[in-house]
Amino acid sequence: MYPSADSIAQTVFDTFNTLPLKCKPRHSEGGSVEWVPLSGIVLSRGPNDLKCVALGTGAKCLPTSKLPLSHGNILHDWHAEILAIRSFNLFLLHECLSLASSPLYPSPYIRRRSTAELSDTHSQPFTINEDTQIHMYCSEAPCGDASMELTMNAQEDATPWPTTSPPNPIDPASPSSSRTQTLHGRGYFSSLGTVRRKPSRSDAPPSLSKSCSDKLSLKTNLSLLSSPTSLLLSPSNAYLHTLILPSSQYSSKACSRAFSPQGRMAPLAHKRWEGGYRYQPFEIATTKREFEFSRRVRRRGRLVASDLSAVWTPGGQETLINGVLQGRRLGDAKGGSMICRKGVWKAFGEVVAVLGVPTLRKVYENGSYERFKGEEALLAQRREVKAEVKSEALKGWISNQCDDFELEVELAS
Repeated sequence: MYPSADSIAQTVFDTFNTLPLKCKPRHSEGGSVEWVPLSGIVLSRGPNDLKCVALGTGAKCLPTSKLPLSHGNILHDWHAEILAIRSFNLFLLHECLSLASSPLYPSPYIRRRSTAELSDTHSQPFTINEDTQIHMYCSEAPCGDASMELTMNAQEDATPWPTTSPPNPIDPASPSSSRTQTLHGRGYFSSLGTVRRKPSRSDAPPSLSKSCSDKLSLKTNLSLLSSPTSLLLSPSNAYLHTLILPSSQYSSKACSRAFSPQGRMAPLAHKRWEGGYRYQPFEIATTKREFEFSRRVRRRGRLVASDLSAVWTPGGQETLINGVLQGRRLGDAKGGSMICRKGVWKAFGEVVAVLGVPTLRKVYENGSYERFKGEEALLAQRREVKAEVKSEALKGWISNQCDDFELEVELAS
């Protein structure tokens, strides 16, 4: 028996309510009222055993023009769903570190894999327990394809917006500044099932961050694990089981098109790869409970999206603005969040140092983060899965560039 959608949503709400006021939306003196999307990851081991282990709020992303400032310290995308997934990966790394440091650590969610479970293509030392299910609550429909009908219905005139030119085919070799124009935001209503970019507004600085719908679709094949985490944990049990949405934010037609084997993911139905990877669509359940800082609850006054983002795991909490710690500027080396690329890499290195596995220690010989993701042999299967998904189902996907950094973590001998 699975936990109810209401209980999963309430578990996330209860966790958010423990956060300090400084990371929550505000009322301004001018009468405007801030709102913000919320997402949380909940683990269950039965209908009544639920724990929120990751949470994020936010609705913005980094413009392409700012990517050269990143150097692994700035988040590219701080939409709530992405912050929750990144925070979940940090939680898993912390659990791995506790298990690696003490074999007697009683983790209720992950375990070491036995020698009999390991193989050349599936060699991760840890796995999420088989009796653990992963659920995700989102206070808003994921941006992109899963929310297009909601976006159209919200217009006074639902007629597709006029366009000055038809969508152009994407040339991956073209400069990023021109390629952003080939990924559409909220417009082109008649073009459904396509990969879209953030932000959705046409008047906002362009980015190459893909929509949350597209990223969640990719995760139905890759699992929720990031590249570093996937070297420590098997992806087999790391797939999202249930996505919880408010009833007001659920379009059956749009979600089926975005995520299901009856929609754009049809070419991958029943697909399996080596290394524990497979196409695993998640279930979608709805709740009538609304987040207190959603647009539908915060209706008094002029609504504006909050520039604050909250990040939380059992191991720590942060408040972010523009993808960095509140009070820090873009490019400040001390402004990196615990879930930025460098932060996750540091957490990964701490686990590897304790484990002492030679093949994992050699990962640091790649020299740079981009080389690690593009050339590391242990990630070859993951790269194959990602490439096939993009070529068969998520066509037109363009990767962000210009955010490389040297892998400076030194492992204890």
